[in-house]
Amino acid sequence: MSERTVRVRFAPSPTGALHIGGVRTALYNYLFARQHGGALVFRIEDTDSNRFVPGAEEYILESFKWLGIQFDEGVSFGGDKGPYRQSERRDIYKKYVNQLLDAGKAYIAFDTPEELEQKRQQIANFQYDASTRLEMRNSLTMPADDVQRLIAEGQQYVVRFKIEPGQTVIVNDLIRGEVRVQSDIIDDKVLYKSADQLPTYHLANIVDDHLMEISHVIRGEEWLPSAPLHVLLYQAFGWQDSMPQFAHLPLLLKPDGKGKLSKRDGDRLGFPVFPLEWHDPKTGEVSSGYRESGYFPEAVLNFLALLGWNPGTEQEMFTLDELVQLFDITKCSKSGARFAYEKGIWFNHEYILKKTADEIADLFEPICREHGVTESKERITQVVAMMKDRVSFVKELWPLCSFFFEAPQSYDEKTVKKRWKEDSAQQLTELITVLEGIDDFSLENQEQLVHQWIEQKEYKLGNIMNAWRLTLVGEGKGPGMFDISAFLGKEETIARMRRAIDVLK
Repeated sequence: MSERTVRVRFAPSPTGALHIGGVRTALYNYLFARQHGGALVFRIEDTDSNRFVPGAEEYILESFKWLGIQFDEGVSFGGDKGPYRQSERRDIYKKYVNQLLDAGKAYIAFDTPEELEQKRQQIANFQYDASTRLEMRNSLTMPADDVQRLIAEGQQYVVRFKIEPGQTVIVNDLIRGEVRVQSDIIDDKVLYKSADQLPTYHLANIVDDHLMEISHVIRGEEWLPSAPLHVLLYQAFGWQDSMPQFAHLPLLLKPDGKGKLSKRDGDRLGFPVFPLEWHDPKTGEVSSGYRESGYFPEAVLNFLALLGWNPGTEQEMFTLDELVQLFDITKCSKSGARFAYEKGIWFNHEYILKKTADEIADLFEPICREHGVTESKERITQVVAMMKDRVSFVKELWPLCSFFFEAPQSYDEKTVKKRWKEDSAQQLTELITVLEGIDDFSLENQEQLVHQWIEQKEYKLGNIMNAWRLTLVGEGKGPGMFDISAFLGKEETIARMRRAIDVLK
């Protein structure tokens, strides 16, 4: 990297829930900043007042808090280059709009939406540019006095950037290399609207990135078409030396079919596309979130980090610190990354395996209490130790483990048909007698004595164990039989066996 201090930014618009693609963009910015000892700035781009959604900004901040992505400055974090909310920077933008107008690099246009629509009807693929702007109602075609009069009368106008045709615009991209675009295909974009006295994304972005000394702009591929315009704006202001290095990340693609990942894909296939559950204040619709679905934040970050980048090794599990060490923005893929949501589930399972039984029990205990379990935390931890390797989410433990805490009230018909033999009642009645005679009810002691009894009687081990499991569990699931009986204890084990024999004989 160059000698310039690394400063990157994540700049969402508060227009709704934070898409998982935005989370990945923020993560890559975070990794890049930490790797180079730089700063990560959080900026709110709220110049489009019509699309503002109450609660969206707070939701975005809460998402990053949960994920563990920390910002160094910006909205709610402080810093000496604010304000960091664009709606609070009106006067700053106006100054730079006037600078472009005074230099003849921008002009005022009064065309109404109706007039623009009329042009689109007349000219196929109409574009407001060097070939059409002299036919329009703007300060390039009108006397200066008329322009001032219309402004004084309160006529609404926009300021457009004057693109000079015949130029080759070069965008140097850390992922895509050198991108060349002819200026003739770029239209005279609107930079400012008098209606709300706010700039558009294009101007606000450039001014903010310059004044906040942003060194690298790492953003989604969807912004690549606007990069040549941004290069031209930097040149128009004479800021070439401070122009940031661009890196346009590959799109996140649908898990199946073509096109980019959308909320509909998540609804259709049953996975979240937002970090937290989102309650839309306009429609009342509730969308699922990774947090509420039971994902660990570290699993989500690990999953996202490898969507569009990989370290070139077989390793898949990374801590955030390891990702900081290994991440290389230049090794990101140019092509889109398919959103294999099943892999996210796999990561969550792997993180359950990595965590101790005690850590998982802390999360499982409230679920147990909701179901009326009064067992101690220590006992709940014992169950988790036996069962956590079987689930991908903590919430999946209860249906698998409930029999440890609640005696079965019924017996699975298919299991009964398959496992309960003609002589099962008689054999398990004998087994009760064996268990009653065991003083040391530990797993090892039970196992030894029960196996001795089975060998002496020449019973089939499988028949005994399968029928016994049915009496304690109610179906054919669970860990080893002696794990179950040792946990339940002699009294509860025998009580369950007697009830099952009574019901099933």
